[in-house]
Amino acid sequence: MSSTQELYGRKGTLVTDATAHDITRVEELAYDIRIEEVMTSEVHYLAPDAPISDLLELMRTTRISGAPVVEDGNLIGIVSLEDLIRALSEHDTASPVRKYMNPRVITVNGADPVIEAMESFTKNKVGRFPVVDHDGKMIGMITKGDVTRGLLISLQHDYQAEEVRRYRASHLFEDINSDRTSLILRYKINAGDFIHGGKASSDIKRALLRLGASPQIARRCGIAIYEAEMNLIIHTNDGGLIRVEIEPHRITMQTIDDGPGIPDVDLAMQAGYTTASQDVREMGFGAGMGLVNIQRCVDSMSLKSRPEKGTRLDLKINLQDTESFRELSQTPKKEPNDGSATDRG
Repeated sequence: MSSTQELYGRKGTLVTDATAHDITRVEELAYDIRIEEVMTSEVHYLAPDAPISDLLELMRTTRISGAPVVEDGNLIGIVSLEDLIRALSEHDTASPVRKYMNPRVITVNGADPVIEAMESFTKNKVGRFPVVDHDGKMIGMITKGDVTRGLLISLQHDYQAEEVRRYRASHLFEDINSDRTSLILRYKINAGDFIHGGKASSDIKRALLRLGASPQIARRCGIAIYEAEMNLIIHTNDGGLIRVEIEPHRITMQTIDDGPGIPDVDLAMQAGYTTASQDVREMGFGAGMGLVNIQRCVDSMSLKSRPEKGTRLDLKINLQDTESFRELSQTPKKEPNDGSATDRG
């Protein structure tokens, strides 16, 4: 997808490639976490005929900044710190809460994602909302502080879980003794599947980082695999296979498809040459730089293709000792020349 291609996301929000790449984990969590997961379940409320002095005492003792007003089990209004200040300025603490409450109650549904509450906070310029279930029954209250606290807790859990995954993965090669150990990753790529384009390359990059690869190595592999992945999506009849073999001192990547093949490999290697259709180019793909970008990111590249038979692309990145997945204190054993390997994947 190019930066000129536009998609409309939730509620008609314009999403471009530029904004999509800038999406943070916090924004992802805002869509993943439900309002009921971060709301306050223990709700302090007032009867409509309770005096304003009761509201003052409730806010003083509970440190809340607003409360719902409930009559016969029904939510009929909400009263805030601003309402209390207005009553105090009029020296009217004896009047009932209903005189100062706001009867226009805006609620949010507990089953909705937190992003819904965040949008409501921005749109309505208020600091709290009653939370209701599908039957309209109030089940809690949510404030901006609840959202912030919920997101921070989720981020902490994310960080801790990722650290565990990284630790386990980074010790994979250290904990296995063999003449040659490799981790093999395989991905089936479907032709024309632009919706999932880039997923395999992202998964591979994440796996490399968890194994302990440097960000530079992960980026080089990510770019090379992304370009190869998009070639399978754009140019093949039935998609193809991505295979990545990760060893302590090298990363070998391979893509295979069964057609339509490349009539002139030398021509295909020239910058700007493309056989992509007009529709694909209008989507922002097929600029003819894929193979060029791949070659810039790898240490060796081999492209073999036969018209109507298919294409095979072999890539390799050699790791220096400081980049190896094996601890520097371990000296790798001499590898056999027969190409045998112990696959672990």
